[in-house]
Amino acid sequence: MGQIKPVLIFDGDCGFCTTTANLIREKSSTPIEIHPWQFIDVTKYGLTQAQTMDKVFVVEGVKTFGGHRAFAKILLLQKNPLLTLAGALIMYTPIAWLARPGYRLVAKYRHKLPGGTPACKIEPR
Repeated sequence: MGQIKPVLIFDGDCGFCTTTANLIREKSSTPIEIHPWQFIDVTKYGLTQAQTMDKVFVVEGVKTFGGHRAFAKILLLQKNPLLTLAGALIMYTPIAWLARPGYRLVAKYRHKLPGGTPACKIEPR
C-alpha cells in the first residue's frame, strides 16, 4: 500500500495564497495534494470551515499543522537538507515565537503582497 500524500489546504479566494500554493506544487520535491478549502469537504480532514478561513493547513495522516507550523511542515517534507533544517527550526521554540506572529502578519497583509488582491483581505470577525 502506498504512502498517503500530505494535503495542503488553503484559501482559494486569495490570489497570494493561490500563487504560493501553485509555487509549492511546482517546486516541491515531495508530492503534496493541494486544495482550496472552498472546493473540498474540510471535515474529512478534521477541520471546520471557520478554521480553514483563518489560516493554511497541512494534514499528514492524523496530524494537522496550521499557520506557521503548516509552512514549517512543507519545508520538513522537502528533500533539500537546508529546507528541512529551516522547517525544523520554525517548528520549535524559540524560533516558533517569532514564526507565529510572522505568519499572522503575512496573513493580515496578504492582500498587499505579490499576487494579492483586495479579495485577499481578511476582515476582522
